[in-house]
Amino acid sequence: MKYTKTKAVLNQLVADLSQMSMIIHQTHWYMRGPNFLKLHLLMDEFMEEIDSQLDVISERLIALDGSPYSTLKEMAENTKIQDWPGEWDKTTPERLAHLVDGYRYLEDLYQHGIEVSDVEKDFSTQDIFIGLKTAIEKKIWMIQAELGSAPEIDE
Repeated sequence: MKYTKTKAVLNQLVADLSQMSMIIHQTHWYMRGPNFLKLHLLMDEFMEEIDSQLDVISERLIALDGSPYSTLKEMAENTKIQDWPGEWDKTTPERLAHLVDGYRYLEDLYQHGIEVSDVEKDFSTQDIFIGLKTAIEKKIWMIQAELGSAPEIDE
C-alpha cells in the first residue's frame, strides 16, 4: 500500500478541519462587542476557506484510495483541536486567540504532511499541503494583526 503515512495525515486533517470549521462557526455565533459587524462577516469567509480546504483534502485522500472520516462521531473522536462550550463569557479577542491556536495546530500538521509526503515521494499531495499551509499562515498573520500582535510564525 502506497502513501500510508500521507493518507494518515490527510485523514487527521479531515477531522481537524471539520473541528476548525465548527470553532469558526462558534466564533461567528457568539462574538459581541467592538468590530462585531466586520468580524461577523469575516468569519463566513474563514469558514468557506476551511470548508474548501476540507474538500480538497478529502478528495485527495479518496484519490489515493483512502477513506475520509465522514461522521460527526469520527470527527469528534479523532480531532486534536480543542473546543469550547458555546458560552457568552468569552471576549472577541479571546475567541480570536482560540482561532489562532487552531490555525497554528493546522500549520504544524500541514508541515508534518509536507515532510511525510516528501519521504513517501507523493509530491502532488505535498504541493497541496504547501499551498494550504501558506493560506493558514496568512490567516494567523491577519488574526494576530487584529489582536495587535506579530504573526510569530517563525518561532
